[in-house]
Amino acid sequence: QVQLEESGGGSVQAGGSLRLSCAPSGRTFSRSLMAWFRQAPGKQRELVAVISSGSSTNYRDSVKGRFTISRDNAKNTVDLQMNSLKPEDTAVYYCAACSISSGITCARPWDYWGQGTQVTVSS
Repeated sequence: QVQLEESGGGSVQAGGSLRLSCAPSGRTFSRSLMAWFRQAPGKQRELVAVISSGSSTNYRDSVKGRFTISRDNAKNTVDLQMNSLKPEDTAVYYCAACSISSGITCARPWDYWGQGTQVTVSS
């Protein structure tokens, strides 16, 4: 059974940092496009950052310069370093994997999802 397990969420004050980690199991995702999404209460899920198998990256504008997505293909993990956190970053963060991609674009609906980890940023 394929699973994506997130860890590292928590509560911090504005300006603080958190590091999220995604550890897939059941198969290797070293050749897959990987991403972090988030969903705030009452809002749609949104793409935060994406990373290709070759470590090309892309970020939504609101997190550029503050968040960094990285991957370790040998360990089959994907991390999201979040700095200078703001209250508007509060959301449940999800790790996702895409089995068919072109560059940093998923060519189909994202195939695999984690259960999510809560990030709460207080002002």
